[in-house]
Amino acid sequence: MIPVTSFHGRHVALFGLGGSGMATARALVAGGARVTVWDDAPARVEAAVSEGLNARDLREADWDDFSALVLAPGVPLTHPLPHWTVDRARDAGIEVIGDVELFCRERRKKCPEAPLIAITGTNGKSTTTALIAHLLKTLGYDTQMGGNIGIPVLELEPPAPGRHYVVECSSYQIDLAPTLDATVGIHMNLSPDHLDRHGTLEHYAAIKERLVQGSETAVVGVDDRLSAAIADRREMSEKPLWRIAGERELPEGVYSSHGELFEAHDGAQVRVASLAGIDSLRGDHNGQNAAAAFAALRTLGVPAEKIAEALKSFPGLHHRMEVIARSGRILFVNDSKATNADAAARALASFDRIYWIAGGRAKAGGIAPLEESFPRIAKAYLIGEAAQDFAGTLQGQVPYEISGTLDKAVAQAAEDAAKDAAPEMAVLLSPACASFDQYPNFEIRGDAFAKAVRALKMVVTSQEVA
Repeated sequence: MIPVTSFHGRHVALFGLGGSGMATARALVAGGARVTVWDDAPARVEAAVSEGLNARDLREADWDDFSALVLAPGVPLTHPLPHWTVDRARDAGIEVIGDVELFCRERRKKCPEAPLIAITGTNGKSTTTALIAHLLKTLGYDTQMGGNIGIPVLELEPPAPGRHYVVECSSYQIDLAPTLDATVGIHMNLSPDHLDRHGTLEHYAAIKERLVQGSETAVVGVDDRLSAAIADRREMSEKPLWRIAGERELPEGVYSSHGELFEAHDGAQVRVASLAGIDSLRGDHNGQNAAAAFAALRTLGVPAEKIAEALKSFPGLHHRMEVIARSGRILFVNDSKATNADAAARALASFDRIYWIAGGRAKAGGIAPLEESFPRIAKAYLIGEAAQDFAGTLQGQVPYEISGTLDKAVAQAAEDAAKDAAPEMAVLLSPACASFDQYPNFEIRGDAFAKAVRALKMVVTSQEVA
């Protein structure tokens, strides 16, 4: 835990008692703050009380007594309307911040020289975060990974010389971190997402850009128009910048091409690593992820040849292009984390022949943006609320079945793939949807896929890889 001492002796209101909210409350108390907590869910309030936290309905509190409102990232700050606690805080003239902001203040206070690598983007940020942490650990660095991935940031070990922090930041967390000042700030890409919380794509992009502009060195993906504009504005500030790409050659920066990683300076490209044969880094999107990780470690002074060697042992991210099993020519791939069309497009582009499992609770635009990948799909198996809508999009372009449930889809896909004579194919769960119609989260959905695959005794052989 990182005790938050910046509010020592002061009174703080905290709303939102999920995992990160509870971790933040504990860290504030450990740092000497007086904390009053609340949540709209009675069960969470009861859990906080059982830990000895001071829980009180903040509607009845005297807000003039508070120095700040600490808000959990899942609570609306601006859209569709500010949460009522935000209105109360603004009326009282106090700041509204989150756990990443508290971490940044503690790092500056205790050990500002401890490197902080912060990663954001619509897609790829979790894989890039995990990859950077893997590279640093493999090369012997004291490494702490957390934030929007896995461990809440205030549950990491306290700042210390030589300790490297690799922190995934959602747009919600950045919005609550006005002084976020990463050593290396990485922005991967932008596509429409979370617009219910940010109102417009432009506002969403502006929040992501804050991480870049506040960093000592910026690493920015330029494979999409909005992100390329962020890189251009960063360059105008005359602060250090690495451009990265997974889909095109760059005259300056780091990019991947046909499974090879290149570092370019002044128009001269040098091959620095090969991604060939690394299943966890297949596809152009993973080329961009690898480019981001490479640029981050080069900023920290790590030699290129050491990074190239450490890339080979990356196991991949759970639920993101995760090879669950292999049976002869068939790969069974769990990409449950692909909760929107843009993320699914990256998986679909990574295989030449696909038996695709898709569906769930659809997001705006459905799967129409994926038409470019339809020729790769041998057949689709549709599940959940989106099945009928997706069937309408696929009609006349891709053979499909409305499977309804994930276990049925897996069985049907495996049976059809076993009859295919292609040299390699993937039974791919890449839903392009949220999970909430049938599963509490994408992790449980991915676990259900893995369980269904492993139940296929007649298909999955001793060649299992997971």
